[in-house]
Amino acid sequence: MVEIVVSVAAKVSEYLADPIVRQLGYLFNYRANIEDLSQKALKLKDDRDRQQHSVDEAIRNGHKIEHDVCKWLTRADGFIQDACDFLEFEKEARKSCFNGLCPNLKSRYRLSRAARKRAGIAVQIHGDSQFERVSYRPPLLEIRSAPSEALPSRLMALNEVMDALREENINRIGVWGLGGVGKSTLVKHVGDQAAQEKLFDMVVTASVLQTPDFKIIQGQVADKLDMKFEEESEQGRASRLYHRIKEEKTILVVLDDLWAEVDLEKLGIPSPDDHKGCKLLLTSRNKDVLANQMGTQKDFRVEHLHEDEAWILFQNRAVDDSIENPDLESIAMDVTKECAGSPLAIVTLAKALKNKSLSIWKDALQQLKTQTSTNISGIETKVYSSLKLSYDYLEGDEVKSLFLLCGLFSNYIHLKDLLKYGVGLRLFQGTNTLEEAKNRIDALVDNLKTSNLLLETGRDGVARMHDVVRITARKIASKEHHVFTLQRTTVREEGWPRMDELKKITWASLNDCDIHELPEGLVCPNLEFFGCFPNNNLYVKIPDSFFEGMKQLKVLDFTRLQLTSLPSSFRRLTNLGMLCLDECKLGDIVMIAELKKLKILSLMYSDIEELPREIAELTHLRLLDLKGSSKLKVIPTDVISGLAEFVFGK
Repeated sequence: MVEIVVSVAAKVSEYLADPIVRQLGYLFNYRANIEDLSQKALKLKDDRDRQQHSVDEAIRNGHKIEHDVCKWLTRADGFIQDACDFLEFEKEARKSCFNGLCPNLKSRYRLSRAARKRAGIAVQIHGDSQFERVSYRPPLLEIRSAPSEALPSRLMALNEVMDALREENINRIGVWGLGGVGKSTLVKHVGDQAAQEKLFDMVVTASVLQTPDFKIIQGQVADKLDMKFEEESEQGRASRLYHRIKEEKTILVVLDDLWAEVDLEKLGIPSPDDHKGCKLLLTSRNKDVLANQMGTQKDFRVEHLHEDEAWILFQNRAVDDSIENPDLESIAMDVTKECAGSPLAIVTLAKALKNKSLSIWKDALQQLKTQTSTNISGIETKVYSSLKLSYDYLEGDEVKSLFLLCGLFSNYIHLKDLLKYGVGLRLFQGTNTLEEAKNRIDALVDNLKTSNLLLETGRDGVARMHDVVRITARKIASKEHHVFTLQRTTVREEGWPRMDELKKITWASLNDCDIHELPEGLVCPNLEFFGCFPNNNLYVKIPDSFFEGMKQLKVLDFTRLQLTSLPSSFRRLTNLGMLCLDECKLGDIVMIAELKKLKILSLMYSDIEELPREIAELTHLRLLDLKGSSKLKVIPTDVISGLAEFVFGK
């Protein structure tokens, strides 16, 4: 009995002693508990900042943040603020007690206990921060814009194409018509309508263009399907894309702007015969490409607008109170007629004349009426005249020069290329750094997009020019600025301009040409830009004296050439500001060091293995672009030490 009483007493004593010791511990460990909370709050703040950095980066990349991450950040923020307020209160409480010389035991007890409790919460929140992922990439949504004009002919065409899509046995549909009549706009609205009506599980669109780049086309389709390629080769990407498309029960694939037959299998798009739920909607200028080469079952022609529709479109795009002026209205109607019903010409000219005075409208009409035949393949005289007038109304030489420079490109226009060319040609007045030049280009490109002379692509840093606008740009450049261009042709000696014409040429571009030899004895004293872009990585024979008559050359682009050595006359290019040897097979390039005014040197995707140390002598060099030069092993440090921008790697 006594043993039982002793045992019970001991147990009671233990239960009573532990809480007492714990309570006293809050007093004895007061400073330790306060300091522990302070350290854990700091650690949690560091953790919170790291998570916020990941969140900010994800948002910049267009990702959505996981819900539990957002909740954790809110909880962490609330706790950190509470801990800071608590520690500040504790600090003030100490001061009121003569810095602890006359401590309030009751206050210390409460504060110590609260600090320890908060420290435990901090540990718990910190432990909850181990997320599997912070964000996710949402599916891409089409940027949809309803037609601003309910034009009867376009609504009729839209309904006809939609009816064909609903037919069970029709799976290849074509839309054709002249350049600039609105084929791309029509199929965009068809795609939007099909998506809204849920005719298909998925609608994807890609632009093929005159010179198809299969990787870009595959990328456009993949973006809409929210998929990423791991494969580098076209064949590997095609296989991946093919199987991904077949996963969709029903899908509409819109391929815009075909100029010739496209191998769907090589692209990675299953034919409707292989995938019964897949339908194709194709556009081209040439009905033969659609019906005979791509096997379309129904084809719809897009015609020029009727006069009343053209006037509606013009009014909507040149919205301005002054157009209601009776004098101006009659002139505006006549101006519209001169656009020959081409939506591209109408929209572009309407934007150019918006908010202009009556005298400018009268002058525009006079110029359009007196324009003689252009004899340009692929573009009507009236359409050319309208676009030419839009160019004339661009304000400033810089934006006009950039427009003509864009006309040298074939498909996509990379703004970084415009930067390289523009700086080399010294187009931008008052810019002293690459950053300032880039900002100027962004502003000028935005101006050209607003004027409808450049188009969006949905890709950062990349623009596009409608092929009709490009033809116009090249015609203007040739006629007014003596620019010589050849594209997708075999270059022969007789294809070069006469000697008297060569002396006037300012820019020369041989784009995507079959060329094996450059001519000897070219005398081009005014030539500032020369670009040679063969259609394959070819050996092009360059005479030693080739550059003798080009002493004013500022930009030289030899993309995709085999250059085992540079011609001896190369050292004559003392005025050169930009040299591009992208995708070249290079030998000895030490001679580049003699180009003392060189500001930009681009060796992207070249096979260079060692960068000559002599390049460090180029004291004006500001940009060295070595992106994709995977064989490069040696880069002398003194070469890159003075650069404003150095690009290397993928």
